[in-house]
Parts: sequence; structure tokens; C-alpha cells
Amino acid sequence: MSDKDATEVTTQTILADTAGIARAAQILRDGGLVAVPTETVYGLAARADSAETVAKIYAAKGRPDFNPLIAHVRDADHAAEFAQIGDAAARLCGEHWPGPLTLVLSLCDNADLAPAVTAGLPTVALRAPAHPVMQALLAQIDFPLAAPSANRSGFVSPTTSNHVLETLAGRIDAVVDGGPTEKGLESTIVAVRAGGAMQLLRPGPIEIALAEPITGDAIESPGQLASHYAPGKPVRLNARKVAPDDFVIGFGGVEGDCTLSATGDLDEAAARLYDCLHQAAKSDRSRIAVAPIPDDGIGKAINDRLRRAAA
Repeated sequence: MSDKDATEVTTQTILADTAGIARAAQILRDGGLVAVPTETVYGLAARADSAETVAKIYAAKGRPDFNPLIAHVRDADHAAEFAQIGDAAARLCGEHWPGPLTLVLSLCDNADLAPAVTAGLPTVALRAPAHPVMQALLAQIDFPLAAPSANRSGFVSPTTSNHVLETLAGRIDAVVDGGPTEKGLESTIVAVRAGGAMQLLRPGPIEIALAEPITGDAIESPGQLASHYAPGKPVRLNARKVAPDDFVIGFGGVEGDCTLSATGDLDEAAARLYDCLHQAAKSDRSRIAVAPIPDDGIGKAINDRLRRAAA
């Protein structure tokens, strides 16, 4: 899909009801692109078993082709059609699926996935989402869904249907409007290695105690690029002093033009982070200043996204 071709697409907004989900399922069967709410952020879904439709995702997002995609499945049994599910992975599935946890696992030899989903790697990233709209959609189709965040690559991730339309209107077939997402941050990504060792590839809403942080520069999953989630303006973190041309993102006792959580609630801050970054991007201020965020619990994931936004 060229930029010219993308602008010729009429993007529908579909209600997240029974008829709307059936309509979205048919668009996906026909090889179209549909933005769908999950409990984390909106995902840009296409059938993961078709090289042609997966190519449309990369084109619509302007995404680097070395950056693999997450394939969304119904459950662990569905995941076993595409990856090797050992004891450690099975335990994580039992504890956290459906939910905001993505597992990077060894690819099965006969996995029916488009090569671009794995970016040529011997592993695949899989998730069983908890959002009722995504679950209902997966129940109506007989293929997994490749679904990275529904935004142009490198920009701020979307937590509402309007956020999706800001960068993808005219480039995708439809967006299912399921309201604001609950978690507001992309899923935790954990690689499960041979023998059951685990590595944390991306922090997120779920903490996995035994997962070691990844080292090195290899890209095995989404969200590992140093510069990502960018609002298009300079971002200053841990800001205690602000200037007149700063758009201030506040937290706790630090008030802002947009406040993540006045009470210092990190879950609320995570849910509001991308909306505040969207507001900051659209403001007439030339810079963004972000109040200090504690690096505890989901605060680690918030700070991870902010560091990449500031890179």
C-alpha cells in the first residue's frame, strides 16, 4: 500500500456491538485492516496467516520490517498451533491468560503464519487478550490476528478510537469503537527460553518476578526500539521546574496541563499516559515536561515508555 493508495481508503467507525463485531470479522476474513480495542491499547488487526494482509499492516503503520508483530490467539490451545508450549510457558498462560501478557516462544515448524509476523526469527510473540471485543472477534474467525498498536510507527500509542483516526484515518478499513482502554500501556512481553528461563523484553501491566531484563540489541518483539511512542516534541523527564513553553504532564502533587493521577495512583497514571501525550502533541507548547514517576510496580513500565518517548 503506497501513501497515495492509503489516502483513498474510507475508514469506517464501527460500534462494538454484535453486528459491529460480525462486520469487523468479515472485513478481516476478506483481508482488510481493522483497529480493535484491547485491554492495553487499540491494536491494528489483520489475519496473521496471510502475507498480503500482514504486509498491509507494515505499510499502513510505516513500520520497519525487522520489527516482529504479536499474534493474538483465543487461548493456550490455540497458541500451541503456532509455538512450542513448555511447562514454564504453560504455567504463565494458566496464571495470566487471557490478559496483558505476551509470550515469545519457539516457533513450530508447521506454524501457519505469514513470515513477516516473526520478521524471520525462529520465535513468535503470542497473546490471548482479555478485552471482550477482541475475544468475541477471535471467537468468530478461524485464524490468529496480527495486531500491533493502531498508530503510525513511532508515534504515541492509541487508547481511544479517536487516537487511532488521528494517524490512520484513510489508511485502514475500519475501527471498532470500544471506548477508552483499561490498562493504557502495551502488554508485558516475556521470552521463555529452552529449559524454562525467562527474560523480560518489555515491561507492562503484569510483573513476572523471575524474568530477567534483556541485554543486547537484538529485536525480538515490539517495543524494543530505543526511540518509540514519540509525541513529536522534546520530552523532559523528572521535571520539577517548568518553563512557559512547556506542556506539563503532572503526577501526584505536581499539577499539570494534563495530570496522570492527582492522587499518585500508578494504575490511573498508566491508563492516562498516552492520552496525556496525545494532548501534549496537539498543544501549541513546543516542549513537554513530565513530573517524576515512581519506578515501582507499573511505574517501571510507565518510565520505560517515557524514556523511549524522550529518546
